[in-house]
Amino acid sequence: MIGIIDYGAGNLRSVQKALEAIGERATISGDTRVLDGCEKLILPGVGSFGAGMRELCASGLDEYIKMRVKSTKLLGICLGMQFLLERSYEEGEFSGLGLIKGEVVRFTEGKIPQIGWNETSNLQTSLFKGIAEGTRFYFVHSYHAVCAQENTCAETEYFVRYPSAIYGNHVYGVQFHPEKSGEAGLRLLKNFCEMKD
Repeated sequence: MIGIIDYGAGNLRSVQKALEAIGERATISGDTRVLDGCEKLILPGVGSFGAGMRELCASGLDEYIKMRVKSTKLLGICLGMQFLLERSYEEGEFSGLGLIKGEVVRFTEGKIPQIGWNETSNLQTSLFKGIAEGTRFYFVHSYHAVCAQENTCAETEYFVRYPSAIYGNHVYGVQFHPEKSGEAGLRLLKNFCEMKD
């Protein structure tokens, strides 16, 4: 069972439907007792960083996530990926979960937000097993990650080159929406579900 973390904001049902399409069982819940029974966790997210983190913290799910990722794999999607980092400068300065060193900053060039399909390169880790260099995924975001190369497992260019997928220990994150990215997105979700400890 895959647990989709419900903290009051996120495109939860579309992620669940994508997982069901690849034959995985998935439950949406903000109840830690339910999430305790899940083999892996997914943290989706849409909206602003500060508001999302307030919801996570108010529910106590921030501390729960920090505890679970010591032994359980987690995938952050879009804003959920940004939560994994130390801080964001979206509409102020806000602390993240701090699971991966780095921060979130606004694009300074181009049409903002970046909306649409864009290429990924320098693909690393088993998250991208069977996915070719240059594969396009679907993005919607105004802010992007800045983190060390050692925590970067994919890059994308939109006026600036930035990490579009990150990882550290049991934690992975993708800036794009795999659930909206066709066959490549489904393959990435399958890869995550099949990861071994």
